[in-house]
Amino acid sequence: MAQVQTNGHPRRGYSGSQILLHWLIAALVLFQLIFGESMGEAMEEAAEGKLVSAAEQFMAEAHYWVGIAILALVALRVLLMARRGAPAPLGHGWSVIAARIVHGIFYLLLVAVPATGLLAIYVSEDFGEIHEIGKPLFIAFIVIHALGALAHHFLFRDNTLKRMLVPGA
Repeated sequence: MAQVQTNGHPRRGYSGSQILLHWLIAALVLFQLIFGESMGEAMEEAAEGKLVSAAEQFMAEAHYWVGIAILALVALRVLLMARRGAPAPLGHGWSVIAARIVHGIFYLLLVAVPATGLLAIYVSEDFGEIHEIGKPLFIAFIVIHALGALAHHFLFRDNTLKRMLVPGA
């Protein structure tokens, strides 16, 4: 990512809008991980000719619309990142490479999981199996991402975590 410079100096931290998007997307992904099973259950019940309760229908629709929101917010985040850039990484060597890999996989998941969910609805249910693989992958990479942030904070004692909490930090 480009590192936009201000007054000839590289940006130190993320903007308030970048931080807001990060945490909003994280909250929506967490919602999907917790309540996402409702979509599959509602679709199975409907396919079996069973009555889908209003609560199940609501949660299935919420899953659908939250997935759409995630796609839209990720697109906005990518556009903002292309425009504003990102601060230089604070780690060294392997930690920078690991962070880039984890972030790349996150962006891939943030697009592929909602996209395969939509494909499962509108094209073929077969995409649903691919979509479901996203849940354990998201959980694994959330854990890796959180551990990396905590390692930067407590072991490396740099401002990596603070930069995603305080604009310009």
